[in-house]
Amino acid sequence: MYNDTVLDHFSNPRNIGEIADADGIGTMGNPIDGDLITIYVKIKDNVLTEVKVKTFGCAAAIAASSMVTVMAIGKTVKEALQITNEAVAEALGGLPPKKIKCSNIAADALHNAISDHYARVDAKGGDHSDSCTGTDK
Repeated sequence: MYNDTVLDHFSNPRNIGEIADADGIGTMGNPIDGDLITIYVKIKDNVLTEVKVKTFGCAAAIAASSMVTVMAIGKTVKEALQITNEAVAEALGGLPPKKIKCSNIAADALHNAISDHYARVDAKGGDHSDSCTGTDK
């Protein structure tokens, strides 16, 4: 049912845990099947320097959340926002059709973490005009 890449990320998930002083936290979940992904990000100079994840769910959800952390670390915010759930599934070498919609929600959680970061910046009166929609630093 699962290929070797999915099984590897499920059996040996990368970047597991929380970031105590995270710059942004994003959660995505599907209450119907119980998958829940929370992603923590550290952003410095518009680059995701650290990404950690906590996942409650099936093998596909765990593998997808592991893979999205690998894909996002070292990317600019703009590049990280371009990571899609489809790109995560492709990087995993594919997921079973039944798991594509319900378990592959990791990119959504990543995007929510970045949005949370910028909500925090806005709340402090900060400027991020060159981060999400403008040019990268």
